[in-house]
Order: sequence, then C-alpha cells, then structure tokens
Amino acid sequence: MPSHAGKRSGGAGVRLDAVRITSALVDPALLDLPWSTPLEQWPAEHLVALPQGISRHVVRFVRLGGYVYAVKETGERVAEREYDLLRALERIDFPSVQAVAIVADRESDAGEPLDPVLITRHLQFSLPYRALFSHTLRPETMGRLLDALAALLVRMHLTGFFWGDCSLSNTLFRRDAGAFAAYLVDAETGALRSVLSNGQRGEDLEIARVNIFGEALDLQAAGLLHDSIDPEVVCEEVVQRYERLWHEITYEQQVEREARHDIEGRIRRLNEMGFDVAEVAMSTIDNGRYLIRPKVVDAGYHTRRLLRLTGLDAEENQARRLLNDLDAYRAESDLTDEQQAAHRWLTEVFEPVVRAVPAHLRRKLEPQELFAQIIEHKWLLSERAGRDVGMRHAVQSYLADVLVHRPDEQAVLGVEIPTAG
Repeated sequence: MPSHAGKRSGGAGVRLDAVRITSALVDPALLDLPWSTPLEQWPAEHLVALPQGISRHVVRFVRLGGYVYAVKETGERVAEREYDLLRALERIDFPSVQAVAIVADRESDAGEPLDPVLITRHLQFSLPYRALFSHTLRPETMGRLLDALAALLVRMHLTGFFWGDCSLSNTLFRRDAGAFAAYLVDAETGALRSVLSNGQRGEDLEIARVNIFGEALDLQAAGLLHDSIDPEVVCEEVVQRYERLWHEITYEQQVEREARHDIEGRIRRLNEMGFDVAEVAMSTIDNGRYLIRPKVVDAGYHTRRLLRLTGLDAEENQARRLLNDLDAYRAESDLTDEQQAAHRWLTEVFEPVVRAVPAHLRRKLEPQELFAQIIEHKWLLSERAGRDVGMRHAVQSYLADVLVHRPDEQAVLGVEIPTAG
C-alpha cells in the first residue's frame, strides 16, 4: 500500500504493475481502462459523449458498471489536493461532484511517464452551465439559473469554502421542480476554512464575475447566446443576487419586544429559500426592542425533512413540493402522527403515482421530479376546472399530454448513454 494512501480517511491504495490507484472504494472495472495510453488518445469504445465546459486539462467521460465517470489528467499534487477537498465537501453534504479515485505512476507502453488522473462520478441528470447557455438560453430561464448559482456561492461561503475558480464551465445544474440546483465540479483551486473573511468572499465573488463575463463573451462571439442576454448584465446579476441573498441570511434585524411574528417570518423566509436556522441570537437595545440575527447552519431544510420522513432524497424545491403534498394529505387524513402520515403518503400516494408511469416512459424524468411536475399539473388542471380534479386524472393527463412529448432526459444527461464512435 502506498504510504500516502493511508493519510486519507477511508482511503486505500491498490498497485497494478506500474499503476497506483488511491480510492475510498476501488471499482475493479477501473483496472480495465487503458492507463498506459494518454487520455486524449483513449479509444472510442471506452468513452461516452457528454457536453462539457472549458477545462485547462484533458477530460474524458467513461461508463463503468452503470455509472458515468469524469477522468481528468493533472499533476499528482493537484489531484491529491482536489481529491481530499471533494471528499471533505462530501462529508459535509455540500453540492459537488463525488471524488472516486486517483490513478498515478502511469507509464506508456514505451516506458514514458504519463500524468496522473483524478476520477469523479458524473452527476446524473446534470449539465454544465456553459452547455445550457450555449443553447440560445431564454432570459426567463437564465434568471432561474443565476438564482441557483448565487445560492451555491452563498452556501459555499457559509461553509467556509473558497472556490477561486467559479465559472460557467465549472458549475453543473440539475432540474429542481421548475427551478435549478447548482453543483461545484472543479475544486483544484479551492480551500476549506472554518470561516471566510469579507475580503475572501469578495475576492471569490470577483473571480466568479470575471470568469462568467469572459465565458459569456466567448459564447456571444460564437453566436450561441440569446440576443437579449448581455454578458455584462449576466455577471453583474450573479453578484447582485448573491449580495441580496447573503444580506437576507446575515443581517441584524430590529424588532419590537412583542413582535414575535416578525422573528417567525424571518425564519420562514429563510426556510423557503432552503436555508435552515439552528438558533436565533437576540440582544436588548433601547426603547424595548430586540436585535436579532438568525444563525444559518446549512442549506437543505426541506431536503432533510423529506429524507427524514420518507427516505426520499430530492432537490430542495422538489422536496418543498412533495412536503406540501404530504402535509395536505396529513391534514385531509386527520393524522396527528407525522411519521405515520409520511409512511402512508409514501405507500398510498407517491409510490402508486411512480408505478403508474409505463416502463417506456420511465427514462424521461427521475421519480422525485416526475411527482413534483405532476403536482403542478394537477394544480393547473384544478384551477381550470374550478375544483380538485384528483390525482388519478392528473396522472393520466400528464402522461398523455406532457410526459410522452418530453425528451429522454436520462439518455441526454448521463445514464444509458451510447458510446461514441
């Protein structure tokens, strides 16, 4: 076992001739890849074609054992540092790709040294921000993407993570019940600290602004940006949305002694944005008023509640919609026990809806997103009818009128992808 492998929590080193693999859990299929060949020369039978952003390194996508992995050639120290950072972010449940392994000590068939590679697991149902901007993005869609990117940066800085390279290429998006959720891809320039100073946050935000502006200009020059989208406006909007969200989370608020509803309203707004409040710091000031500041500990309030109650792992907006339906079911069923209501909702509502989708349509959307969209469809049908149309009718209508016309999203976004060739 290589000496440095033991320094990683849960890590293990595996030696295969001249190749050394460091991984939390070695996938035997990794051993079958052509490690003696430079990455840019890998044969097509090992690769899958996926959209990717600009990278300073050679990056290829491969499919092994039902998963798609990104393989990036880089320096060994850089790979080790990024591997450790991504593992640390995974332990705190930060939205980033998952580090899988480092492959070092590579040599060509002629005995020439080759660069080590870092392997990460591709995030299913995701695309780089740059790829979406490259598809003549509509202005209203851009607004939701920028909200997700600003929320990612805020969550990152609350965690104490300095990225140092935020860009349209280094950020992935996933659908989240009509909105988008953003994920970090490349962490090689990052640093995880206990807390970030205002100067460090400002520097990270400025790097993001410059990078996004540059990539948007590049897309504009290539004719890939919607005519109504101004690159300068795009990068400034990210900064402004970040600053508004950061203020809502961190500002000190003065309230009257009796105005408990103001405190509850503040916490509710934060919950609705997906941030959880661990405690509220209060101090007395003059004229019988309080100064309050909520301590936001993490994002994912609704995600964690849904997971705790049902075992379903969903994005934040998806979780909010599913929980709203669960709470309505609980009220209609007159069930006081939350856990009992959640179990019955899961078995009597959620699972039957998912099972109602014919097999040939199940590749369209993941189950949580499917259910969230059916809830929205049911609401629209009920509004038109002036009454509750019921779940059964809503499901059949959605399958026949909406889902059948959607593209096969799994095939587009990373699962069951045909090999290039």
